[in-house]
Amino acid sequence: MKKYADFLLWLLKMTVGCFLFGLGFDLFLEPYGMNSGGISGLAMVLVHLLGYGTVGTLNLLINLPLFVIGGLKIGRKFFFGSLVGMLLLSTAIDLCALIPVVEMDPLLAAIYGGALCGGGLGMVFVTGASTGGSDIIVRLLKLKYQNVPIGTINIFFDMVVALLTGLVFQDLACTLYSGVAIFLTGQIVDAVVYRFDYSKVALIISVHHEQIAKAIGTQLRRGCTYLHGQGAYSGADREVILTAVKKQQLAELKQLVVEIDPDAFIIVQEAHQVLGDGFARYSKHAL
Repeated sequence: MKKYADFLLWLLKMTVGCFLFGLGFDLFLEPYGMNSGGISGLAMVLVHLLGYGTVGTLNLLINLPLFVIGGLKIGRKFFFGSLVGMLLLSTAIDLCALIPVVEMDPLLAAIYGGALCGGGLGMVFVTGASTGGSDIIVRLLKLKYQNVPIGTINIFFDMVVALLTGLVFQDLACTLYSGVAIFLTGQIVDAVVYRFDYSKVALIISVHHEQIAKAIGTQLRRGCTYLHGQGAYSGADREVILTAVKKQQLAELKQLVVEIDPDAFIIVQEAHQVLGDGFARYSKHAL
């Protein structure tokens, strides 16, 4: 039953993500001739340079080996997930194309189009899949450059395609507007992929450290570590509690601490990708 529910949630995220991308592409980018990069943009450049073939045919020919390589390097789950993503995205783009387009300033179109496309791609990436095409290349590059955010890799690849399009078709204005959309897409992808995975780390200084640490363990089900310190002014030894909690537990943590010691000193900071018991597990395929 849980597997079925997880699958439905995965499919829902994929569908919403693809339709967000479809809205951004059909309502804001495509009507103003903006190139969103990707394999389709690269295929468009190649058709113009070669003088024969169609964008759809070249797009398919480039995608086929990418799916095979992606399946081998990242896994069957990614392969089938990306296949579903590609089909959902194609459907979303066709359906969203039926929505009437409202005329607006091209810069606004680039901003809103980039934001929607980035939000959609981010949701798809979070599911562990892709929409095919350049998304597979981005995921493969992420395996090699693990310290680079996936949105930054996406920006770099799409910017190269947009620049090639501008050079081949000699349309500087559309290339510049496309650059705005692509940059925003990458930034929003990073925001969606990484901001949802933030937890909180708290440093707590209190004379009642033992009682606080015990309460955190029993009430919040979170572990604690003592950091041995010393007061700079008093010279007295101090035990500093270090603990990591989910964002939704932060209010409960602060309330718990001040109920035990109203004078406790609490420092809270962001923690990205906490790995270990009670949090995520490390995976070489993680974003």
